[in-house]
Amino acid sequence: MNETAFKVLEILEKSQTSISGEEISKKLGITRSAVWKCINELKELGYEIESSRAEGYLMKKSSERLLPHEVSKFLKTDFIGRKISYFESTPSTTWIAKDLCIKEDPADINGTVIIAEEQTGGTGRLGRAWFSPEGGIWVTIILKPEIPIDRLFFVTMAGSIAVARAVRRLYNIGALIKWPNDIYIGDKKLSGILLELAAEADQIHYCLLGIGIDANIKTDQFQSGLRTPITSITEEVGHDINRAELLALILKEFERRYLMIEDGEYESIVREWKSLSLTIEKRVRITTPRRTFEGEAIDIDEYGALIIKMDNGMVEKVISGDCTPI
Repeated sequence: MNETAFKVLEILEKSQTSISGEEISKKLGITRSAVWKCINELKELGYEIESSRAEGYLMKKSSERLLPHEVSKFLKTDFIGRKISYFESTPSTTWIAKDLCIKEDPADINGTVIIAEEQTGGTGRLGRAWFSPEGGIWVTIILKPEIPIDRLFFVTMAGSIAVARAVRRLYNIGALIKWPNDIYIGDKKLSGILLELAAEADQIHYCLLGIGIDANIKTDQFQSGLRTPITSITEEVGHDINRAELLALILKEFERRYLMIEDGEYESIVREWKSLSLTIEKRVRITTPRRTFEGEAIDIDEYGALIIKMDNGMVEKVISGDCTPI
């Protein structure tokens, strides 16, 4: 959205009644033809604007897209999401974030959020393809955390907690976290969290927190034979939701916990994560590249590893792998 179209949008949103193209042109010092072009641009972005030769223009409905302007209406953060880059379609928001971190100092773009309406090459854990159609929430947050590198798992935990809390608060849905980083409703997956980083020795150059949520999506458009049953917020509540409102709350919830991590409040994060865990105190099957085994998930350690009590009484820590409740 260009700057002039944005100014026209602000005028329309503030006006309680129809406003003529002539009045808008006078307010902005542009031609009526330029106003008309801006109106058309806004309509193409999904804004429902009523046009009348006699009365002018009237905003009927805001865009349902995850436009920066729409997210900002709900945003209550200090730095997360204060810079937003928006794309209608991209192979991956993470690729764009990586490119930004190469071109700019990550410290200068700390908290920047990359949003896409759809991803054509989205990936999840272990490089698995992640179907990311229109209607979902596909974002990457650029971060420059001031924490030890062995504490980075807490950033993933903060992301998982933020998604679960926001979904529970807005829609009264019992969202829970399955270790290490998935959000479930019942036995169906709603969201995934992925953390990538660039580091050297003990120095973190930047990390990228990817969040994918099946929001306003009909799950019958997904391929059959998926490894995990899936759901969407639309299917859970019976109607489409305001994605901008949800994303803004997630960013708020994440920022609060991210700052707690930077202040060293790790125990508080662990306690909250456990309170939302779908995994702890459950019998699970663990699959790693080397083997598959079963046991009871009894805890996580201070680095995010899952602690499994084996059937033979031995205890084992799992740093990475697939965890399936059984």
